[in-house]
Amino acid sequence: MAEARLRQQAIGVRLRTLFDEVVSEPVPDEFLAILQKADERKKGGA
Repeated sequence: MAEARLRQQAIGVRLRTLFDEVVSEPVPDEFLAILQKADERKKGGA
């Protein structure tokens, strides 16, 4: 049981590290352009 808990903790640490790395990456310009177009369409259609 203790071994399973240690394994889960290790997985949690790795997942948090991976998540932090992904969150700190910049948003690609192409994606920002898509979001901007979507916002403009939403404002124009509302």
